[in-house]
Amino acid sequence: MNFDLGQGRKLAGFALRWCMPAAPPKSFVAFDKLTTGVACLDAQLRFAYVNPAFIEITGLARWRDCPLEALGAAAPALVELIARARATHSVLAVRGFELATRDPPLRSDVAVTAEDDGVVLEIHAHAAHDSSVRGAPRISQSLRGLAHEVKNPLAGLRGAAQLLQRRAAEPDQQRLAQLIIAEADRLVTLTDRLLRPGGESRLIAVNVHELAERAFALISTEAAPELDFDRDYDPSLPALQGDADRLLQLLLNLLRNAMQAAATRIGVRTRAERGVLLNARPVRVAMRLDVMDNGCGVPDALRETLFLPLVSGRADGTGLGLALAQEIAQEHGGQLDFTSRPGRTVFSLTLPLENANG
Repeated sequence: MNFDLGQGRKLAGFALRWCMPAAPPKSFVAFDKLTTGVACLDAQLRFAYVNPAFIEITGLARWRDCPLEALGAAAPALVELIARARATHSVLAVRGFELATRDPPLRSDVAVTAEDDGVVLEIHAHAAHDSSVRGAPRISQSLRGLAHEVKNPLAGLRGAAQLLQRRAAEPDQQRLAQLIIAEADRLVTLTDRLLRPGGESRLIAVNVHELAERAFALISTEAAPELDFDRDYDPSLPALQGDADRLLQLLLNLLRNAMQAAATRIGVRTRAERGVLLNARPVRVAMRLDVMDNGCGVPDALRETLFLPLVSGRADGTGLGLALAQEIAQEHGGQLDFTSRPGRTVFSLTLPLENANG
């Protein structure tokens, strides 16, 4: 998740309400999934909670009940920021903060939300690189170890699916086994990116209609039998340059979002658009993909914050699906918007086609 000052202020507000020491441990689960470092301190500036990203960014191995001074040389500047935030009763955000817990210091963006009974720190590190490979993202040993461990059960899962496919008598059973094999392969590709130096996203020519059909096939295994899927594709659209795995994840998130909104009909429509603005940049030719559903719609209270992390209309929701979808859209130079009323919700993904093949 990219750090954004507007999003950061709202995220800090959620954290301050959720992460005080009296909050139940389950309140912290959503923060554990963020790539932005989040730490909660009590009134005496002792750590009450930190998420894994905070540990990774700061190198703070031992934190429980430790004072802010555990951050070493970075602590005095943070104490000053906290004092200013308390005095002004506002969120203070600093770009280019030098996090002195690293050698050399790591440049980062820091936001502080402070009240009398607690403080929330947010830290988003600027892109760092391994010295061994120029341009390769810095990935922690623990994350590499997790990726390595995931590959072994995936190989077993794929092998079991291949056996099922050979023994399956019904075409539907063979199709489902093939879906398992394809998804296992996709997950192996994602873990390989973490294990391989320089494992950036690979941009290829992507047929969005084939991607939509794959997303439909996957989501149909989770859907109720009465859920209908509609297609309205523009066959003249060229392929676009993109990361197929990430775009598939975006589509799956949008389809699941529609399904969880009690929709009985979900549709995907594609169109070409000319002369559009994407992130304040004029684009000559773009593709618009609409995911439409007849569900209950987006509640009014969530409309302004829907794409922020931790915002969900469901009690058991993490609020990360749409935030991730927006992030993937922006990675591809596009954007994700929505319109909604009860019985008619449309999420529109717009991506540039100027560099498309064909």
